[in-house]
Amino acid sequence: MSDSVEVKRPVVVSIVAVVAFISGVYDIISGILLIFQANDPTVNAAFGGSSGVLAASIGSMILGAIVVALSFGLWTGNWVARMIVTVVRALSLIKSLFLAVAWMGNPVGEWANVALSAIVLILLWTRPASAFFNATARAKERAKQ
Repeated sequence: MSDSVEVKRPVVVSIVAVVAFISGVYDIISGILLIFQANDPTVNAAFGGSSGVLAASIGSMILGAIVVALSFGLWTGNWVARMIVTVVRALSLIKSLFLAVAWMGNPVGEWANVALSAIVLILLWTRPASAFFNATARAKERAKQ
């Protein structure tokens, strides 16, 4: 009899890993598109100048890259990835809410990112997801012994 126990990933974790990956890519694309609009006077006014636009776009790309990298950790049940993605998605949600309000011209994309971030946050903390991450951590701990 083997001591290693394989933990079956629930569908909700598979979904959250894929949605987290997509939302991270969306943040990266959003940041890139924002850089290209740095010369627009209305965008500059909304962000307090070109340095504000640059800071928001770089922040968006960094948050997106972190989530893309950690989505693979979610797939494998890494609890550290779960915690970091929770914090980063919460920051992304706040950023997108700010952009949706500050950039009143066309906030549809930002509202979509708010929805994606909310979905990731909710799915990460469902009962099946919590059970999976806990079981995976226990299985890894047993494997070390």
